Amino acid sequence: MSTPVLTFFNNKGGVGKTSLVFHLAWMFSEMGKRVVAIDLDPQANLTSAFLPEAVLEELWEPTVAPSQATTIFRCIKPLTQVGDIERPVTQTINSNLFLVPGDLALAGFEDQLSGAWTEAMGSNQNNLYRPFRLLTAFWQVAQMASTAHQADLILADVGPNLGAINRSALIGSDHVVIPLAADLFSLQGLRNLGPTLTAWRADWRKRTANWETPGFDLPAGHMHPEGYILMQHMERLSRPVKAYKRWSDRIPGTYRESVMGQATGVLAKANDGNCLARLKHYRSLVPMAQEVHKPIFNLNSADGAIGSHSLAVRDAWSDFKALAVAIDARISPID
Repeated sequence: MSTPVLTFFNNKGGVGKTSLVFHLAWMFSEMGKRVVAIDLDPQANLTSAFLPEAVLEELWEPTVAPSQATTIFRCIKPLTQVGDIERPVTQTINSNLFLVPGDLALAGFEDQLSGAWTEAMGSNQNNLYRPFRLLTAFWQVAQMASTAHQADLILADVGPNLGAINRSALIGSDHVVIPLAADLFSLQGLRNLGPTLTAWRADWRKRTANWETPGFDLPAGHMHPEGYILMQHMERLSRPVKAYKRWSDRIPGTYRESVMGQATGVLAKANDGNCLARLKHYRSLVPMAQEVHKPIFNLNSADGAIGSHSLAVRDAWSDFKALAVAIDARISPID
């Protein structure tokens, strides 16, 4: 039985997606879950959030142990030649949290995946092994890492686009959470993202049905939307200020229509059940957390979190704990 994969996805950048994966991976691990985080964004921002520069240099320097599968790209690189997927060498973040590091070289895998998507619909059954191996490589690596660490959950970070890399990441995802900002760009992004997920889900089913005798396990490609998170909203007296309220009020209806496929002729309520959380930015804590590679809710006085900062740390812990509990309640197995 495979480990469930939860992916945080939005084709609009700058909405705090990577920060969410980083903090929730930590929070789930502190709640006792064994977690594998996998960085599928070619910019590798999640990896740099977890690991200091000295470790990154060892992972990415081509002259240092080039044969070891220390990054996601090194795991799948043999597929671009004549080999097969390599078992990942993960980074241990804490006793319950493990990372499959990202790699800037992953960007070069885009063309291979685009070609494999077309080849997977070929009529020659004997020629389908390799395209399906390519298309499911991310999922295969994630499951290998999960098996090695007996993980309960896999969290995936992806880039802000609708390209072939993200399509392959999403067909290996059981659950999807969408981070949003309260602005016009996020609203338009939802209108693009919902139909894209629907199309990818249907297209993946066509491809799996086309391979009559699969030679290995394939992901189901559920991509089930579990809700959205409204990020970085400004507050005044616990309510979004007017400039943000205009867009935050329109997000529930757009989410229901574009992502859930539910027709709505009236403005959806802000608490319609699809909003998992509204998270503050915690701007003053971010530089401290980045410096020490910690989640903001684990900062202490030695890190500079004193006075009002210590109160913000406490608030952040409560916010992310509540969010993790809400997500955990939704990601039960899908039939």
